Amino acid sequence: MPRERAAAAHCLLVALCFVSYGACDVAGGAGSVNALPGGTGSRAAPSFDAATPRNVTALVGKSAYLSCRVRNLGNRTVSWIRHRDLHILTVGGYTYTSDQRFQASHSPQTDDWTLQVKWAQQRDAGVYECQVSTQPVRSFFVTLHVVDCDEIYQRMYSDGVPSARILGGPDLHVDIGSTINLTCLIQFSPEPPAYIFWYHEDEQVISYDSSRGGVSVVTEKGAATTSYLLVQDATPADSGRYSCAPSNAELASVRVHVLNGERPAAMQTGSAGLSDSWVCVVTLLAAVALHTAVLHTQLTS
Repeated sequence: MPRERAAAAHCLLVALCFVSYGACDVAGGAGSVNALPGGTGSRAAPSFDAATPRNVTALVGKSAYLSCRVRNLGNRTVSWIRHRDLHILTVGGYTYTSDQRFQASHSPQTDDWTLQVKWAQQRDAGVYECQVSTQPVRSFFVTLHVVDCDEIYQRMYSDGVPSARILGGPDLHVDIGSTINLTCLIQFSPEPPAYIFWYHEDEQVISYDSSRGGVSVVTEKGAATTSYLLVQDATPADSGRYSCAPSNAELASVRVHVLNGERPAAMQTGSAGLSDSWVCVVTLLAAVALHTAVLHTQLTS
């Protein structure tokens, strides 16, 4: 009986520790910790933005961009690690691999730490870890998928119609102050488009008359052409419909929502909108109540 009481008390202690330290605040799926012991009671503790994409798809031979948004970083360092071989790729803005296709970038005005994989190959597919140098470390995981469109292109080219689409649509949510990163893919074209224009609502994004600044476009042409639109330091005025208009295909559009700390509406509808962390906390509270009842029964028997 003493051994059983000790076991019950231990289970209760573990459950209480989980609740008090917030170990259920998870981002990026299993193993991606958003809040760990050491951050309790400190608003300045680093945390990951759960709205950051956890799955990224890139074309073979094109660039892949993996984002990691860290709030309250302070004097900590952000590193990117490839899980396939646990190889440290970058630390801060420095590259720690002989493969120079990997490069980390960060704008001091944002919380974004982006890992660029140039000329992505299928062997680059897998899990990548964005790690913050806290004690213990905090991690956010992103899975990179690399697809080869050449075979599909060759098979469908004879009867395919040139088309454009913006990846990740029809709606994208970004935090205020972060970078809007849009990728337009043009496929099934006998030759690369002569030009690609980007529009915000009905106005051309790249314009010599615009005073916006912080806007850039990178285009990589090939059997499948990819155009990247980057809008730095996003503000609510940057919300709205963005369109990619290649010279040889119908335009494609996506709607961007710049959030000022609020959560997307899709995550706020009814009880189904509860975050995974709250569901986990409620479950642990129920476990605490159950263990308390069991312990009370054993102590009075």
